[in-house]
Amino acid sequence: MSVQQETTQQGVILTEGAAAKVSSLLVQEGRDDLRLRIAVQPGGCSGLKYQLYFDDRAIDGDIVADFSGVEVVTDKMSAPYLMGATIDFVDTIEKQGFTIDNPNASGSCACGDSFH
Repeated sequence: MSVQQETTQQGVILTEGAAAKVSSLLVQEGRDDLRLRIAVQPGGCSGLKYQLYFDDRAIDGDIVADFSGVEVVTDKMSAPYLMGATIDFVDTIEKQGFTIDNPNASGSCACGDSFH
């Protein structure tokens, strides 16, 4: 399976800014065996919440895509919830951190940490 097919299956898009931030964090960690894992888990005010973390595990059914040398991994149960979602990194005076723009989310809670 080619990377393009995997990207299509996964449906998550990592912007260049987010890929650069992930790369710099991995350099700071001194690890080259970690991948960025994004998952959807039950919880939060609205029913579902995102998990975004570094992982060295390979889970059966994982969908892997490469963005500028950064591997992004999604488990097969989370993939449908993340189809078309864009992960970006924002660094402004008001906010710093990763953001997820998910067209599948029909609503979110006031704090923005969970969605439905």
